[in-house]
Amino acid sequence: MASKVLSGGLLLWRRSPGDGGLELLIAHMGGPFWARKDERAWSVPKGECDPGEDPLDAARREWTEELGLPAPDGDPVDLGEVRNTSGKRVRAWAVEGDLDPEAIVPGTFETEWPPRSGQVRSFPEVDRVAWVAPDVARVKLVAAQAAFVDRLQEALAGAG
Repeated sequence: MASKVLSGGLLLWRRSPGDGGLELLIAHMGGPFWARKDERAWSVPKGECDPGEDPLDAARREWTEELGLPAPDGDPVDLGEVRNTSGKRVRAWAVEGDLDPEAIVPGTFETEWPPRSGQVRSFPEVDRVAWVAPDVARVKLVAAQAAFVDRLQEALAGAG
């Protein structure tokens, strides 16, 4: 049975100001579960689609909600869909652009923490973002999303 949970995400990319190499903007997931994790604890900025919502529209909305900045302009390159180990599906688009990681103003979510304590605490959805090379992104992104890196590189190679 196919999972009905679908998220839309945006993968921002640029050419490095230094050597012109490809760099990708990835986001470290916020909250206590991810706080001490690095490998496989980063994601494309993304979020769940509302019922009937176009996944690209959801990707743009979630970008703004998670990073506190307008979604990047530009022609989106469809990177297709992946399925996380949790069963959630993520559809992503790549957009060329630039962003100062210090400029993010992350949205927040609430969860009971510590577990079974009865205390509800607020945490940032994303606690930091970083520009990284494709090889670094493949290690830091949750496993299924590493496919987006390969698909973007293939798309750029085909366009150039």
